[in-house]
Amino acid sequence: MLGRALQLRLIFNPGAAFGMGENATVVFSVFAIIATLACLLVALPRIVKVWHGWALGLLLAGITGNLVDRVIRPPAPLHGHVVDFLQVPYFAIFNVADICITVAAGLIILGSLLWDEQPRTSHNGEPADASGDA
Repeated sequence: MLGRALQLRLIFNPGAAFGMGENATVVFSVFAIIATLACLLVALPRIVKVWHGWALGLLLAGITGNLVDRVIRPPAPLHGHVVDFLQVPYFAIFNVADICITVAAGLIILGSLLWDEQPRTSHNGEPADASGDA
């Protein structure tokens, strides 16, 4: 136990969050492979802001961290169980990869709402005037 806020508790999770989907391990593995490729081939070339890079880096770290477990851990490749070991009181048991994915999701939401304001343009692509008419 690391104080009352965090406990170490080792489990091998065949499913997703909260142990859901125990019989869908291969589906999660294939989805993780597709998501990794999409991040590398689609999202990476479109990074234009620092927070985009942080979010994508955290997302890739989380996805590939859990994917490595699914590929190399028993019972079989693409059927492997993810190692979860962190627990806060009255909550699920999770791992560092799950933290990375959650923080990336938060960054994407915050960044989209707060830091990605697009300049207003008129129909012909010119900046809109101050009156708000486009």
